Amino acid sequence: MELNDLYRDVILDHNRNPRNFGPLQNADAQAEGFNPLCGDRLTLRLKLDGDTIADVRFEGDGCAISTASASLMTEAVKGKTRAEALDVFERVHRLLTADDASGADLGKLAALSGVREYPARVKCASLCWHTLTKALSPADGAGAAVSTE
Repeated sequence: MELNDLYRDVILDHNRNPRNFGPLQNADAQAEGFNPLCGDRLTLRLKLDGDTIADVRFEGDGCAISTASASLMTEAVKGKTRAEALDVFERVHRLLTADDASGADLGKLAALSGVREYPARVKCASLCWHTLTKALSPADGAGAAVSTE
């Protein structure tokens, strides 16, 4: 299967059947994200067990890429420590923005590399990831929404 086919199939699957979508009661951390370019809105909630992300869920309205990226992200960071989740963020950010990033070590997240072909959509794919960093670092301007602009 070619990477373009993988990109399309994974994005379509996670958009149609988003994982970890819906409310999360008694969340320990949350952040809001907004992409004014295409109107994506996201609320991300985390349940922490010490330093580990025990559960993560998202709600909101977004384009297929935004929804699929959030779904993939929640699967990737559940069970990870803050530091591990932030490391995944850095690797995905490089995948989305650096021409030489392969994503070979990212599993299903490597499918997001197809977004690089559409520069205007990188913000759609990265919104949830920036929102995650905000939720994991609430002291950095707590209460302020993350924006891609």
